[in-house]
Amino acid sequence: MLDSKPLAADEYKKLEEILAIARPIAWEAADILRTYYRGENPSGQLGVQEKSGEPVTAADLAVNHYILEKLRIALGSQDFGYLSEETYEPGTSSAIENSWVWIIDPLDGTRDFIDKTGEYAIHLALTYQGRPKLSVVAWPEAEKLYYAIEGGGTFVETRDGAIAPLKVSTRNSAADLTLVASRTHRDERFNRLLQNLPLKKQHYVGSVGCKIATILEQKADVYISLSGKSAPKDWDMAAPELLLTEAGGRFTHANGSPLKYNQGDVNQWGCLIASNGYCHEELCTQTQEMLTQLDGQ
Repeated sequence: MLDSKPLAADEYKKLEEILAIARPIAWEAADILRTYYRGENPSGQLGVQEKSGEPVTAADLAVNHYILEKLRIALGSQDFGYLSEETYEPGTSSAIENSWVWIIDPLDGTRDFIDKTGEYAIHLALTYQGRPKLSVVAWPEAEKLYYAIEGGGTFVETRDGAIAPLKVSTRNSAADLTLVASRTHRDERFNRLLQNLPLKKQHYVGSVGCKIATILEQKADVYISLSGKSAPKDWDMAAPELLLTEAGGRFTHANGSPLKYNQGDVNQWGCLIASNGYCHEELCTQTQEMLTQLDGQ
């Protein structure tokens, strides 16, 4: 199986073969979610429940089952581990032992799904030793599928099969950058941080996958995640990260260190910054300085 960095030609080809399996799975999963979203699924109601303080619906569970079943049939479980939001047991502290691990969010943006904003997504990421190598994000209501392989660039596919490469914007002044942020999941500390950063333009979008897609479409330039009592999880970030970096952007902790996945603790604590890359170091420095001030008050 794939086992080296950077990817050799035969390994890249193998990832292309895996991507050819993952893309139709993501499209079909998007169709399943849309039947629930429109109330057309024969199983009936969404059946909203709470899991670790977050909503879970019948749609999450149905798509999770579909994705895992299809990937395991196609790829097996000998070479691959599977880390999914809906099968993860809270309190688990051990990383999956496989070097290659699928990290899956069958419905990122469940609250937006319930509230009918249309800003929900499906995340599939294949990681190697804690770093994403292949990514697929489906935005069902936009009828778009974004995908990337490390070293191969980022692409968007539409329902008619048209495929186009994507690149982040070239806006290079912090004052000109647009921040994409959540309508919810915003506490006072985060709001105060934003008030003191030079990012005065804001665009509101739900799912992390949809946020990063908004940066890929050059409608925004920066996304900041700041954990509080809770934190985003591996499955929120792994797939969107690779899409952004392969399109020319950057996605790091505020101190500039890379994100690591499947480390046992699935929480991505601290401050994460995703950007088009041009002012990334400046934003990281300003954010760290401002957080130090806020936390000292």
